[in-house]
Amino acid sequence: MATYKQPCIRCGEMIERDGHYCPKCGSRSPFGYHCPTCLKPIVRGDAICSGCGRALTVKCPFCSGSLFAGDEKCGSCGKSILIKCENKRCGELQFFENTKCTVCGKKIKKKEFV
Repeated sequence: MATYKQPCIRCGEMIERDGHYCPKCGSRSPFGYHCPTCLKPIVRGDAICSGCGRALTVKCPFCSGSLFAGDEKCGSCGKSILIKCENKRCGELQFFENTKCTVCGKKIKKKEFV
């Protein structure tokens, strides 16, 4: 049976269509961007998410540069803008502005960047 591959939107690596992570760059969403709050698909250049209304352009917590909410790293300083969920059973990476985990729902109290 033939399998079709698709390029990662961040690095261009050809990966299986059912892949959830890019093996080359480690992207958590290699085929599209998702709102960090409601996980609805978003497009670079949009001002707000059509699902929850959150602003999609935010300031980097390290260099105060402007960045797209679908990114995993700041384009200016190169630092990761993701934090890890405190729930030991979950541990999923979350956007730094999230107040609760989008996977398990636990409140995020301390912001430890990865």
